[in-house]
Amino acid sequence: MAGLLLDATIYLVAAVILVPICTRFGLGSVLGYLIAGVLIGPVLGLVGQETQDLQHIAEFGVVMMLFLIGLELEPRALWDMRTRLLGLGGLQVGLTAALIAAACMAMGLQWSVAIAIGLTFALSSTAIVMQSLAEKKLDKTEGGRASFSILLFQDIAVIPMLAFLPLLALPMVMGSGLEADIAHGADAAHGAVDAAHDGDSSHGPSLNLTEGLPGWAYGLTVLAAVGVVVGGGMYLTRPLFRFIARSGLREMFTATALFLVIGIALLMTLVGLSPALGTFLAGVVLANSEYRHELEADIEPFKGLLLGLFFITVGAGIDFDVLTADWMLIGGLVAALIGAKAAVLMVLAFVFKLRGRNRWLMALSLAQAGEFGFVLISFNVQNNVIPADLVPVLSLVVALSMLVTPLLFILYERVFHNKYAESETAHDPDEIDQRGTTIIAGHGRFGQIVHRVLRASGYEIVVLEHKSDFVDNMAKFGVKTFYGDATRPDLLHAAGLKDARQFVAAIDDKDQITELVKHVRRERPDIHIVARAIDRHHVYQLYAAGANDIIRETFDSAVRAARSALEGLGEHPFEAEKAVRYFVRHDRETLVKLAAAWREGQSVFENQEYLDIARRQNELMEQTMRNDREVGRDNAMERAWMPPDIRPEEEVDES
Repeated sequence: MAGLLLDATIYLVAAVILVPICTRFGLGSVLGYLIAGVLIGPVLGLVGQETQDLQHIAEFGVVMMLFLIGLELEPRALWDMRTRLLGLGGLQVGLTAALIAAACMAMGLQWSVAIAIGLTFALSSTAIVMQSLAEKKLDKTEGGRASFSILLFQDIAVIPMLAFLPLLALPMVMGSGLEADIAHGADAAHGAVDAAHDGDSSHGPSLNLTEGLPGWAYGLTVLAAVGVVVGGGMYLTRPLFRFIARSGLREMFTATALFLVIGIALLMTLVGLSPALGTFLAGVVLANSEYRHELEADIEPFKGLLLGLFFITVGAGIDFDVLTADWMLIGGLVAALIGAKAAVLMVLAFVFKLRGRNRWLMALSLAQAGEFGFVLISFNVQNNVIPADLVPVLSLVVALSMLVTPLLFILYERVFHNKYAESETAHDPDEIDQRGTTIIAGHGRFGQIVHRVLRASGYEIVVLEHKSDFVDNMAKFGVKTFYGDATRPDLLHAAGLKDARQFVAAIDDKDQITELVKHVRRERPDIHIVARAIDRHHVYQLYAAGANDIIRETFDSAVRAARSALEGLGEHPFEAEKAVRYFVRHDRETLVKLAAAWREGQSVFENQEYLDIARRQNELMEQTMRNDREVGRDNAMERAWMPPDIRPEEEVDES
């Protein structure tokens, strides 16, 4: 017991220290877990052989992750992915396996060994890639979705691979008495066949519902298992979750969610299918369920911890003795693997018309070998497909390529993401052939509303926007906007700044808004400037820059929310409206007083004059509003009045 607690403490301390540090420096949590594993394993020797057993448990995090991904993907969305799933995924596995096999044969390996290695290295790491894509918010991009399609196909492809690889068995290995060496090699490998769905006896009794069945019976059994998952998900889960929810015991709901995932994984294993594929299918079936969000909340913590543990075991399992013995060979193989896979992915990206940064995202994110590589290496050894002496090198190449993956994501972010973001949007500014009373700089969430109100009121407006996709999308709605950077003086001149009556600064960059207001005020001292303020301190900067009307972007919506909150507590609409109107007036007066005390470059928390004014104004506001509330309760006649914005429900446009 003490040993177990000690191991748990070592793993947790390593993760708690290194993961936040890596995240803080923009390296991502995955690299933090991997480095933690390297430190407590091969560097400090605090953990040992148990990491291989832990890895089998931690691999269940991948199963949970696929279930959660399925919950986010409705059946129609999965159907829409069919072209990329089969085309892109199929070509990636086929071409990568062929290229790596050819390279292995060129190095002198037998063709059957080369094919087995090619198929093993063709797979990528679902755990690292999907975790990194989600963490960096790249999973919804075109490149992220294409990467997911390939990973999903790879997970499906493992099943026929497990059936095909034993056919490549080496006769000289089968009859040479090397079984002892093979067993040793299998122990050295990180994966185990039980994780590859065939049930290793070392981890409990072997169960396989399809063992010894003829082909037609095997097919029917597999179809029946899939039917149980789909049918159960559609017709049994709702009554089950409804029954559990009525108990009012949250832990029972969590237990039921775990039972659902583990039960499906077990069923898939019993019929020789991928547990991850089965839980993914169950997730898709439950994507429209009213219990979807509850399931996500219950499974997410287990998924995160298990994936973190998996990454630590990968780092801890790296054999530095093998690496130092021939580091040039190992480094060259890792570089060749990543280069070959990235090259194939780039070619496919061209074929499937991925553009710019999405092309690089797919190529760099899937260039590593995956966790199934450990499984297939062990499976190949146990089935006499590859010699046992290759296992340490192959396992090390898989582990190191996974270790390098977070660095490839950093390379993408630092180089290709920004480079292609600029090139995708950069083209010559539009020729502005329109004049208006008002120029609006920026057509995002803020500028669009200003534009719609002025245009509906019959005014001619010139709108400038630097995102070409915004300009193109607005054109589809019949809204005329001009592409160009509104911070450029020549573009403002072309837009008619000399003759405009009003200028609205609605772009979303705080510093650019301030500089824009300064420039416009310098060019046109008489123009009326309405400026978008990002926060309270930005108000002071815009006031000093010369803006006439300064609008905090979230202030009005927050005031409306406060009024609704008061009404939700039972306040009469009159009292709620009266309270927020006083608050707005008082806040405006306070802002003017604070602006006089605000100092450029000095923190407000170190400005005693600013703090004193803020404290006095807050006390005055709270005292006044409480007194007004007490007076209002005694004056029933006033409540007969209703605020002018309160209308019968049918007259209110909620859109």
